[in-house]
Amino acid sequence: MSADIKRSVSLYSYQDEYYNKQLDLEGCLRETAKTGATGVELLAEQMIRRFPLPIETEEFREQWFGWLQKYGLTPSCYDAFLEFKLYDNRTLTLSEQVNMMKRDIRLASLLGFTNLRTLVSTPMNVIEGSLEYAEKMGVRIGLEVHAPFSLNSSWADGYMEMIQRTGTKYFGFIPDMGIFCKNLPDVVREKWLRRGAKPECVKIVDECYLERVAKGFTKIKYDLNLGKANMEYRMANGMGEMMAAVEKAGGKEADMGYAFESFVFSWSDPQDLIDNIDYIYHTHAKCYNTHEDYVETATAIPEVVAAFKKAGYQGFLSTEYEGGEHLRADSPVDSIEQVRRHQEALRRAIEG
Repeated sequence: MSADIKRSVSLYSYQDEYYNKQLDLEGCLRETAKTGATGVELLAEQMIRRFPLPIETEEFREQWFGWLQKYGLTPSCYDAFLEFKLYDNRTLTLSEQVNMMKRDIRLASLLGFTNLRTLVSTPMNVIEGSLEYAEKMGVRIGLEVHAPFSLNSSWADGYMEMIQRTGTKYFGFIPDMGIFCKNLPDVVREKWLRRGAKPECVKIVDECYLERVAKGFTKIKYDLNLGKANMEYRMANGMGEMMAAVEKAGGKEADMGYAFESFVFSWSDPQDLIDNIDYIYHTHAKCYNTHEDYVETATAIPEVVAAFKKAGYQGFLSTEYEGGEHLRADSPVDSIEQVRRHQEALRRAIEG
């Protein structure tokens, strides 16, 4: 099957302009359309005031679909958050969590979305308990595969077993391109240098990351205790030795901060996408800093797009700009320009 790779923008990308009131919801859609993207990914809890009440009204939905028609956009993915710690004295019961998932599936459907992103922290039994309703509503649930998690791993195997056991066509994966970082983002490095990191310590961290990429990351294991699994993953990938080397080089707080943050990023073989293409519903095209020459400094756009072409991917690559969080404390953030550049980088890779 030949690929049909489309471009989308997650409105999360415009969060700085949204909260600074430079853009409202319609403004975010307008800027999305200007990039040439045809899809829009929505974080309703972030972008719709008094969520979820407005979605229930015909007035809001008419306005929403009117905007989509005006700007030539298609709903690509609805981002949901399972808030299972609403109370101080208890977590939500399984049935309460399933009902919250069903609520989000219904809201996604009301706004025209056929894909829903759920976070890696969503319990598997909540997902399984929502599958029948997801099929009824025609909304596929996609689990975000965010660093340090990965496909073709024992972590993913648990979910694949559930897919095979239930035979569902309404649960799969949404890979985040933060798992395809060949380098550490330059905006992250520069942030820690501004905070006082020593160049010699930064060099140690950068070299250790490149070594991990070269030899291949030890993948995270499935564990209900995500914190425990994450720490075991870090130690298996040489965090202890790297931190010791930074400390020996005279590293202080900022140096240790950069070393620790380097494990937020990871590298997976793009072959993972080909192997799991039947279960990939949508993709977060994570980006941190796209330069004027349309080169993203960390994520491997050409390699990922090539894998998707080979696999015959039928879906969206949705720009998710995250560089602003490393800039806003010190300098202005221009998400609009960063999204424009990244969309052009995606276009060149897809059409090239």
